[in-house]
Amino acid sequence: MKAIIFGITGQDGSYLAELLLEKGYEVVGVTRRVSVDTLVRIKHLLPKIQIIEGDITDAFNVSNTINQYKPDEIYNLAAQSHVGTSFNQPSLTWDVTAGGCMNILEAIRYSGRLEEIKFYQASSSEMFGRNYTVSTELQGCGRPQIHKYQDEGTSFMPQSPYAIAKLAAHHLVDNYRTSYGLFGCSGILFNHESERRGEHFVTRKVTKWLGKLVAWLEEHHVGPSKLVTVDQDEVYIPGRTDVSQGFQFPKLRLGNLDAKRDWGHAEDYVRAMWLMLQQKSPDDYVVATSSAHSVRDLLVEAFCGIGVENYEDFIVIDPKFYRPADVEYLLGLSTKAKTNLGWAPEVSFKSLVKRMVENDINEARLQRSGIQGLQEAGIETG
Repeated sequence: MKAIIFGITGQDGSYLAELLLEKGYEVVGVTRRVSVDTLVRIKHLLPKIQIIEGDITDAFNVSNTINQYKPDEIYNLAAQSHVGTSFNQPSLTWDVTAGGCMNILEAIRYSGRLEEIKFYQASSSEMFGRNYTVSTELQGCGRPQIHKYQDEGTSFMPQSPYAIAKLAAHHLVDNYRTSYGLFGCSGILFNHESERRGEHFVTRKVTKWLGKLVAWLEEHHVGPSKLVTVDQDEVYIPGRTDVSQGFQFPKLRLGNLDAKRDWGHAEDYVRAMWLMLQQKSPDDYVVATSSAHSVRDLLVEAFCGIGVENYEDFIVIDPKFYRPADVEYLLGLSTKAKTNLGWAPEVSFKSLVKRMVENDINEARLQRSGIQGLQEAGIETG
């Protein structure tokens, strides 16, 4: 079996490549030509996977790639995937996220192998936007309990250029499936994180900041409970509150702490991607943990991981991190995926946060020790 992964250098692409290699696939990864190293997440897989240059917005290149490598499966994970960025770069978001999917679909259609290729499209829970399904269940004494969730029957109401572009791609897959008989599946994935998550996403932003804080405190032999707040922007080591002494650490700056998300681990979610393409008939599936947590919950869990209960002393609410239109609540029901695919998440929210915090603490320690080693050798570190 041979698979092409568009977007292999991202979080999901790296975990999916690992999974496919374990299952004996030949894996071809497509990555854009850039002047910096983007292979950090998949270097441990080289040379087991073949990396080729390509751009999903170049229809001719996409078609050539599919015709040359003749894959059995194609996974489209490529996108401008940051919701906040999509408000500032809507045209780019559309070209990559919606137009890129169209280019792949057209390439498959005219490849001469339409009936042989199975296609996976990474759809997003952001397509639901502010909409959700409400059900009422009677409890003891006839008291109603209201449940809010999103599943395959929930109507879409996108609230960002990113979500709109994803929804266009989602509908395109359905259209090509109906019109041309394409074996195309869309996975409506709810938020999935990991130690490889991009640093601009709130989960990794929090754990990355905590890692740097812990490494900084260890360097000065101080525990986090000993820090004091002197002003709004920084925390200080006791007795070292003079800015000129350099013993202050910038607080974590965040936006809306009340937004709730259904957070799972990317390792679990790539299993669902693969399972969709192993079925007899193509279909669309919601992939989620069916448990929602707020950003505040994330902070509580992450800070408890370093022995701190009062996370409020360490953060600043910054209006610039609020979005023009925000999605307040996402909780997915994966009943269909569990029934038809036999899929279920294995990593809990607590385990996810614990893994991310520990990973980023270890990374920060290594970075600190490396800088100290250079300084001791008399090398300028800037």
